[in-house]
Amino acid sequence: MTPHQNTPSPSSPVQPARLAVIDVVGLTPDLLEHLPRLRAFAERGQVTPVAPMLPAVTCSVQATYLTGEWPSTHGIVGNGWFFKDEREVKFWRQSNHLIQSPKLWDTLRAHDPSATVANIGWWYNMYSSADYTVTPRPMYPADGRKLPDCYTQPQELRDELQAKLGTFPLFSYWGPNANITSSAWIAEAAKYIDERYEPTLNLVYLPHLDYGLQQHGPDAAALARQFAEIDGVAGDLIDHYERRGVQVMVVSEYGIERAWRPVHINRALREAGLISVRREVGRELLDAGASDAFAVADHQVAHVYVNASERLEEVRALLHALPGVAEVLEGESRAQHHLDHERAGDFVVVAERGAWFTYYYWLDDAVAPDYARTVDIHRKPGYDPVELFMDPHSPAKLNAAVALVKKKLGFRYLLNVIGFDAALVRGTHGRVGEDPAAGPLLITSRRDLLPDRPLEATDVYSAILAHLGVGERLPT
Repeated sequence: MTPHQNTPSPSSPVQPARLAVIDVVGLTPDLLEHLPRLRAFAERGQVTPVAPMLPAVTCSVQATYLTGEWPSTHGIVGNGWFFKDEREVKFWRQSNHLIQSPKLWDTLRAHDPSATVANIGWWYNMYSSADYTVTPRPMYPADGRKLPDCYTQPQELRDELQAKLGTFPLFSYWGPNANITSSAWIAEAAKYIDERYEPTLNLVYLPHLDYGLQQHGPDAAALARQFAEIDGVAGDLIDHYERRGVQVMVVSEYGIERAWRPVHINRALREAGLISVRREVGRELLDAGASDAFAVADHQVAHVYVNASERLEEVRALLHALPGVAEVLEGESRAQHHLDHERAGDFVVVAERGAWFTYYYWLDDAVAPDYARTVDIHRKPGYDPVELFMDPHSPAKLNAAVALVKKKLGFRYLLNVIGFDAALVRGTHGRVGEDPAAGPLLITSRRDLLPDRPLEATDVYSAILAHLGVGERLPT
């Protein structure tokens, strides 16, 4: 079945039903026993496993759900990649135009031009054709401050939401202070938008569980508080939509497995003389454009780009020999995983179970870049889950509370409390896991619309449209 096989023609007379798709990141079938309200919702309907895709990371999975296409077509090969025209690594970009395929709301509107869409927090949320959008977006005044804020469409929605709910709690959205406040804010924003605008399709992103799982791994005892918090927020949101006659679908993007082995892939490339750095104020900065080869680390997947073609075989041999590496994909094997896109690395490296890739490229912590000790998701040339932890050895930790208050008040202050102890990370994701009970899922009360089989990630697109009345039941 192709992803769009069951999409009807624009002349179809069926009126779309209203639907809310709630993305509870990190939720898996085997965690439902700890989440009574989500479990009760599941027991009224159907829990369907979704086969994990590669890479099992937020931006790639969400783009697949929203387009019904694989990364080889929509182009989102990770949470970040090497922008070859600019010769720079960029993570967590926000323009919807980076997704190179039509979105499901384009199909929905072809069926019914009056249908409307709200996207509250799903990634690549800026400059899309959705009617109502909300996404975190700090302000950066010229004096160097970083102020919590959000971006919305229409623009006046930002002021409406922040007048009602307060400023978006950016410093609880990610970092060592990550907590339920940000997911609760997103859920309340979703309720407000639903009550005021009654969108045909609501997309809501609740990331809270993801962070606890990365900090503690799949340890139920350590996660009791996080379970209760996300269950309360998600349960209230489900109740809200169902009271208003809106169908509800709960999805997740991946499962998180226990992590115990950080793999310093860029340090291996650096020791082989493949990585170039430049010195700025006594610190080493990765010069990706001048490097012969380097890795863009993204959880358990790393895209390795080789600028010096004459060293391709050397890089291949190094990657195959690197402890912690399970697979090195290239050519046909890369295509089999739907990653044959120009944005992908020459090699796509997949970690072994329990292993994950750090972005670290320096060999001496004394010359690490200044941003390495801060929460800085845009300047780091790779994903850094250590940002979820205060460095227990940092003198600045004692002043972190004062620093955070200064940040919230808009003062310039370097919150350099992130360490380099990658062993702190207890949970990871990105590779394709073996156990469906520990993988992503789709929950719905509409048993009649889903087959009695696991779904592919591309099937989620068709399942959403079927719930909207645009398309048929997925075939068995």
